[in-house]
Amino acid sequence: MNTINKVNTEELNKIMAKYDYQKSYLIAILQEVQSIYRYLPEEAMIYIGTKMEGLSPATVLGVATFYAQFSLDPKGKYEIRCCDGTACHVRGSMPVLNAIRARLDLKDGKFTTDNGLFSLETVSCLGACGLAPVVMINDKVYPQMTSDAIKVVLDTILQEENK
Repeated sequence: MNTINKVNTEELNKIMAKYDYQKSYLIAILQEVQSIYRYLPEEAMIYIGTKMEGLSPATVLGVATFYAQFSLDPKGKYEIRCCDGTACHVRGSMPVLNAIRARLDLKDGKFTTDNGLFSLETVSCLGACGLAPVVMINDKVYPQMTSDAIKVVLDTILQEENK
């Protein structure tokens, strides 16, 4: 396996070849890379920027930082999005957020657990204001969350992971 640090360049070459190394497919290429690594490693962006004609590493980084769907930091297997928009905030999203942080031991500005299982972010809206407060884990929506309810959800996931 040909690697640059933790990045498999053979895999990156396959992804780029799938799109004929066309810079117009950069977003699709970055999406595939992120689906493999759960974030966009700097080494991957540099490699892509040097291998694709008409691109530079700076251009790749610019695209990766412009779109909110991309992450430059490693994400957990379970991406938790806790809404802190107006409806969720008024209905108690802060205690839910604090319960998540406490249960996952996310202190001092940490957003991903040490074991890489969970990542936490706050979002302004999940589009489910009538179900506030709302938490989304990966693609599943958890409506009308409470501090106790989110602990049960997280404990259930942890039990499944430990089987």
